Amino acid sequence: MANMGSEIVAFILAVCGWILVCSTLPTDYWKVSSIDGTVITTATYWANLWKTCVTDSTGVSNCKDFPSMLALDAYIQVCRGLMIAAVCLGFFGSIIVLVGMKCTKVGGTERTNGKITFCGGISYILSGLSSVIAYSWYANRITAEFFDPLYIEQKYELGAALFIGWAGSSLSILGGAIFCFSLSEPKQPPRLGYGTAASVFSSRTKAYKDAGDVRSAKSTAIPPKQFDKNVYV
Repeated sequence: MANMGSEIVAFILAVCGWILVCSTLPTDYWKVSSIDGTVITTATYWANLWKTCVTDSTGVSNCKDFPSMLALDAYIQVCRGLMIAAVCLGFFGSIIVLVGMKCTKVGGTERTNGKITFCGGISYILSGLSSVIAYSWYANRITAEFFDPLYIEQKYELGAALFIGWAGSSLSILGGAIFCFSLSEPKQPPRLGYGTAASVFSSRTKAYKDAGDVRSAKSTAIPPKQFDKNVYV
C-alpha cells in the first residue's frame, strides 16, 4: 500500500488545486477588454460566468447580471455545470480521502482504506478534468471571437481566472493520480532467513539418511549362501 508521505503530498496538492478552482467561480476577470484613450484607459470591460461589467477611469464599476439562464449561450451554461460538478467532486474527494488515509486512523483494514483512497483519487481526477474542460472551452470561445474578422462586437482577451483555474486543475489531477498509482508496490522476492536455511539443510540431511537406511536394509535382506559339506563331492 501507499506510504504515509506520498499520501500527505498528494492530499496537499489536490486540496490546493481544488481551492484554486473554487476561487475562480466568484473571480471577475474570466475575460477582459479595454478601450484606451490618448493618455489613460477610459473603460475596462470584463465578464465571468455570472455577469458582465464595465469600469471607467475613475474606478466606478457598473455590472449587469445575465438576465435569464435559458437565454444564455450554450457554452456558458455548460461551463457553469462543469464548474459546479468540479467543486462538488473535489469536496467529496477530500472527505473520502480523509477517511482512507493512513495518518487519520479512522479505522478499517489496510486493504479497505486503500480502496477508499483510490476512490478519492478518482474523484479528484474527475474534478480536475471537469474544470479544465470548462476553462478550455471558455478560452476557445474567446480566442475564436478575437481572431474572427467578421465578429464586430466587443472582443475580449483571456482573464486571470482562466490561468488560475488551469493551474488548480493540474494540481487536482496530479494529486489524484498520485493517490491512484501509489497504492501498488512491487512485490519483493522472499528472503531466506536463518531458520529457513536450517530447515532446508535438515530436510536434505534427513533425505540422505533415509536413502542410506534403505540401501543398508537391502544389503542385509539378502541371506548369505550356505554351502553344503558335500558340495565338492
